[in-house]
Amino acid sequence: MAAWLSDARRRFHAACLAGPITETNGVPSVADVANRPSREIASAMVARIGAMTSHAAKPPGQTAGTMFETACQGFLAEALAQLAHLRPGEFRVERAQAIAQFAQYAHLEELRLLALGNRALRTHLGSDYLIKPDVVVIRGPEADERINAHAALVDGTVARYSALRAANGALATLHASISCKLTIRSDRVQNTRSEALNLVRNRKGRLPHVVAVTAEPMPGRIAAIAMGTGDIDCVYHVALPELVETLRDQGRDTLELVETMIEGQRLRDIADLPLDLMI
Repeated sequence: MAAWLSDARRRFHAACLAGPITETNGVPSVADVANRPSREIASAMVARIGAMTSHAAKPPGQTAGTMFETACQGFLAEALAQLAHLRPGEFRVERAQAIAQFAQYAHLEELRLLALGNRALRTHLGSDYLIKPDVVVIRGPEADERINAHAALVDGTVARYSALRAANGALATLHASISCKLTIRSDRVQNTRSEALNLVRNRKGRLPHVVAVTAEPMPGRIAAIAMGTGDIDCVYHVALPELVETLRDQGRDTLELVETMIEGQRLRDIADLPLDLMI
């Protein structure tokens, strides 16, 4: 009997193949049509996860991106519900939520309001910090009744500033920011890194998990996000074992790069992500 997470992974792949990952003239939509290795790797990799829907033209980039985000959101929401015993709490998975509504970044809304009335401040601050991650995992504040469920742990005299207590007027906490990039191009690398750095630099309190999810078939392009440290926690590939098998079967030199990223804990499979979010 297959593990639940294995079945969930298959359902996630089915959702991807029903929308964002399609086929046009025999080429998967995640391939760079002008790049022969990309076409060959993508075709073999995608064939390992299922059959694609054929279209006369691949979906526009923004449409495919939205469908990919929705598929990632659904997979994570389903998986986190199954893993609630590992990290109890009120967790939600949502799309395109502004970070200023969360406890660690609420001060950014104050800055925005101040900048509205001050041109010099508005020019100095810009607006790059007002980001909306593709997918977020949110943890809600807890009522004292829940905190005290097994013992009288808190009352009105202690822990009066904790961001976990609803009694303190706490906002929801950004638990994870997930950048969903169906494919990786140079502009998307910059976007992902810029968002990650904003989350690191502008927080007050705990840094959320900062990760990226991609179906990019070219190892070099994956490495553009995954290699190095400090920007994001890790990159999660939609079909990592299938990518590795494809590179091995095709005798690609870039297999070594993928293995380096895996061994260096910079690249993991999508099935690893829900468990990593429990840490």
